[in-house]
Amino acid sequence: MEGKRTYRTFDKDFKVNAVILVLEGSRSMAKIASELGISSNTLTNWKKEYLKDRENSFPGKGYQKPDDAELTKLRRQLARVTQERDILKKAIAVFTKQGE
Repeated sequence: MEGKRTYRTFDKDFKVNAVILVLEGSRSMAKIASELGISSNTLTNWKKEYLKDRENSFPGKGYQKPDDAELTKLRRQLARVTQERDILKKAIAVFTKQGE
């Protein structure tokens, strides 16, 4: 019987500190990754994410970056307003048929 594969998770501080070690440039990325017990690909991805948006990088599990959170909120709002509009259209159609 094969078990589920478990993934390790790392908090924001760990990731930021790992990237800072890479940016200092005193050791190679492969060496730092090996010392931290992660793959160099993982460390490369963390570096890319950190350099793209330092303040909002690594928001954590279940959390969104502020822009993504706003987009999600606006999509929900649009869906609600669209549904309300459709209900009103159907109600108008029902009442106009009754008046004929």
